[in-house]
Amino acid sequence: MGKGAPMGELRDIWVYLSASPLLHLTLTLVAFQLGDSLYRRFAMNPLLNPVMLAVVMVVAVLLLTGTSYQDYFEGAQFVHFLLGPATVALAVPLYRQFDKVRRSGPAILASLLVGSLTAILSAVAVGVALGGARETLVSLAPKSVTAPVAMGISEQLGGLPSLTAVLVILTGILGAMIGPFILNLLRVRGGAARGLAIGTASHGIGTARALQESELAGAFSGLAMGLNALATAILLPLLWVLIF
Repeated sequence: MGKGAPMGELRDIWVYLSASPLLHLTLTLVAFQLGDSLYRRFAMNPLLNPVMLAVVMVVAVLLLTGTSYQDYFEGAQFVHFLLGPATVALAVPLYRQFDKVRRSGPAILASLLVGSLTAILSAVAVGVALGGARETLVSLAPKSVTAPVAMGISEQLGGLPSLTAVLVILTGILGAMIGPFILNLLRVRGGAARGLAIGTASHGIGTARALQESELAGAFSGLAMGLNALATAILLPLLWVLIF
């Protein structure tokens, strides 16, 4: 009885805390802070991406406590709300680098067109090679676009928005982890070129990584992220009519 009472009290405390929206908000913030601390502790090793670490920690806690995603999101939705202002804030480095952006107009458009088409066609090609169904291919095609736009495109073309959301997050994390390494191997040194590549391939999560390199890379990455969303929303439906 002596052991059962503390366990019962702990359950009661957990039930009380889980009903508070602050619990899951705090869990999200603490998980990211721990992930970021590990990331910095190991000299910003790209394999220890703080977003990836935070996702793993949050998912582990939800599984261990039997908490549904709906219950978690009710408390953590404030972070979701802040995604809008955070995206708008990307305009600050873009404004500061506006002269360089203006002078690079033709290069940006060419890079964007090639990058957008490559992201779409390579994803579909891999899906076809692995025997993916049509709705899987549709869900996979907009993987390099920011989640709200990608999910909208996927839904309109008959894909699975939930699957698209997962693929978008995985693409962003993977791009942030290995994108700079690949660019180093290819000896791409310019901040503008690196930012365009990372932003086109891995949207917001990649842009956060580009900002850690330099304000110039972050500005071009944020621009590429926004323009790629627009380009994909236009190009993908047209390509889909031609492909299928």
